[in-house]
Amino acid sequence: MTSVRAPTRRAIVAGMLGAGASLALPQAPVRAASGPPPFGTIRHQFTLVQGARPVPQVAIPALAGGALDLTSFKGRMVLVNFWATWCAACRTELPMLDRLAASGRNDLAVVAISTDRNRALVPPYVKQFKLRSLAIGFDPGGLISRVDAAELDTPFALYGMPISFLIGVSGQVEGYMTGEADWLSAEAGRLFDYYAGGAR
Repeated sequence: MTSVRAPTRRAIVAGMLGAGASLALPQAPVRAASGPPPFGTIRHQFTLVQGARPVPQVAIPALAGGALDLTSFKGRMVLVNFWATWCAACRTELPMLDRLAASGRNDLAVVAISTDRNRALVPPYVKQFKLRSLAIGFDPGGLISRVDAAELDTPFALYGMPISFLIGVSGQVEGYMTGEADWLSAEAGRLFDYYAGGAR
């Protein structure tokens, strides 16, 4: 039978001092080995899209007249936001996206596409929120967006409302963010900087 010795007072004090010293040492920040910098909110995170297809060339009716083509922004990032007039979170996010569009960032285009079935609701809504810099389009019939995977072969799946997709300089969807997000934050700026260099 072996006897178990109780730890001495000296051993206990030494252990406590060692633990305290390790807690006092500055800890190196944890960084991802590769990939974009983190961006998100308490409820949602920017989600990477693996193996995304190129954005389809589709003429999207524009509020200002004519059409929007998401493939026309060669060499620039495009933040594509899908929204609706009935969406409460869109009321917060759209003015922020309008300020982002007016920020003078030349390597980024911002496009907001309404999914409202009643197109007549959109112009007064845009006027009410004084959205002057956003390129605004209509997609009530699902020209480029889809709710169900079987409906349309497109990289724009509406997992929530609002939802924003970031198209990289390669012309492919890099990732998406559901829910409202602070696109004017320093974290969002770092995300744009990362993809502006053509990283993938």
